[in-house]
Amino acid sequence: KRTGMKRKIAFKTLGCRLNQFETDSVLTDFYKTGYEIVDFSEPADIYVVNTCTVTNQGDHKSKTAINQAVHGKEGSLVVVTGCMAESQKQYLEGRGDIAYVVDNKRKGSILPLVEAHFNGEILAPSTFREDVFGFTVAEKSFHTRSMIKIQDGCDNFCTFCIVPMVRGRAVSRPASEILENIRQVISLGYKEIVLTGVNISRYDHGGLSFTGLLEKILAVEGNFRVRISSIEPEGFGDRLYDLFSHEKMCPHLHICLQSGADRILMKMRRSYNLSSYLEIIGQLRSRYPLFNFTTDIMVGFPGETQEDFEETCRVIREVGFSHVHTFKYSIRKGTRAERLEDQIPEKVKQERSLIVRNLAAETKQQYRQQFIGQ
Repeated sequence: KRTGMKRKIAFKTLGCRLNQFETDSVLTDFYKTGYEIVDFSEPADIYVVNTCTVTNQGDHKSKTAINQAVHGKEGSLVVVTGCMAESQKQYLEGRGDIAYVVDNKRKGSILPLVEAHFNGEILAPSTFREDVFGFTVAEKSFHTRSMIKIQDGCDNFCTFCIVPMVRGRAVSRPASEILENIRQVISLGYKEIVLTGVNISRYDHGGLSFTGLLEKILAVEGNFRVRISSIEPEGFGDRLYDLFSHEKMCPHLHICLQSGADRILMKMRRSYNLSSYLEIIGQLRSRYPLFNFTTDIMVGFPGETQEDFEETCRVIREVGFSHVHTFKYSIRKGTRAERLEDQIPEKVKQERSLIVRNLAAETKQQYRQQFIGQ
């Protein structure tokens, strides 16, 4: 451990739960080495910004955080990682005010990179080994739940999505490492395990499916519960539905819908249609009437008509989501949707986004009212 005055380090995380998990892991590395963790608004010796680039808003928030870090303290070290470090690496390295731009595959090497820097060694991040699962158990965390990374990357290539370009192809973590990771966080006192990844429904390691992995996790001894983070509507079946009767399972799923119109789902190149999506909802609700569903909705995808949008609103009402994460479609360079005609005006996207947010507030209230008296 470091002696004398501790160096101060601050973190800022944008975007998904996978980013949150990876920040918590890197934060733990620094905490155990003797660094003092401070709030991002405070003066620090090192600022780490874990960026998001899934939407224009993610880009904007990431750039704002980087600018805040650069002006945080004269002579401070600024490290930028995350998905913007992949998609806009040339821009970030060309700014001249960021010490290191670290790609997702080397995010777990930020501590040795910073330590080398303060020892007078100026190393390129590329000198460190790629390892998307090389993350420490998050003993020091900004969260009371422990996120467990089981998978990374995606092979779906939806027409609007830049994630396969910035996270790479799908890869699954060995079950033995996941189970050991879970035992460690349970021993640290965490009571909720959140399974996370880019496309966890596609988990497949040595022939073990996501459902098979979940069965092994539920068999781990200890007083804890399991929550599944964002999941694609694929790979569902009776075996998975039945697992939600287990006392350790949270009766909640965040199942990405994006649009309630089959025509738009096809243009998005999603792997399901509306009827197969509603079949999942129906199967779970028939077994567990108060099951909690949340989702993502994208408004203003190229060619989305008023009728398409109204169909989405109808589905939101029908399912009764307790929360809807609403996105306005934004062009991501290099995606197929960038080349589609009939791009929707920003004003229309804003209007549709507001309608969905207001509708989602209604369905949230209706869902919660079912619990009165229980």
